[in-house]
Amino acid sequence: MQRVALGLLAAREHSREELARKLLARGFAADAVDGAIESLVNAGLIDEDRLADAYVSERLRKGFGPLRIREELRAKGLSDERIAPHIHLAQQDLLRRVAAAHDKRFGPGAPADAKERARRVRFLEQRGFPLDLVSRYLRGGAED
Repeated sequence: MQRVALGLLAAREHSREELARKLLARGFAADAVDGAIESLVNAGLIDEDRLADAYVSERLRKGFGPLRIREELRAKGLSDERIAPHIHLAQQDLLRRVAAAHDKRFGPGAPADAKERARRVRFLEQRGFPLDLVSRYLRGGAED
């Protein structure tokens, strides 16, 4: 089981909960999984802060917003307290990221009508950006 766990960790970072789910799904006993995970944590091979930092950086780079990233990390078994220090962004940085995601998808420029505006709002919300910042950006407030 240790070899399987190390193989999973070699591919990418995993949280305790995520690795436990995968090992249990492979048929390993719960007691053995708990012991193996503890030894991996003690050896520094599982580090949830390192996971959160790397994951947040990657997802921000790909154009996702903090709300979606937070939910994805929660699904991996990380607590809000563990996530918060890694996902905090200044409002101006968030506005720049909203603008970048918008312009990559739709190009620069304002929506032509209400239907197009609603489509753009839905897209940016699904990417995980707060509605107030999306609305502010679409009203032309990126320079604020």
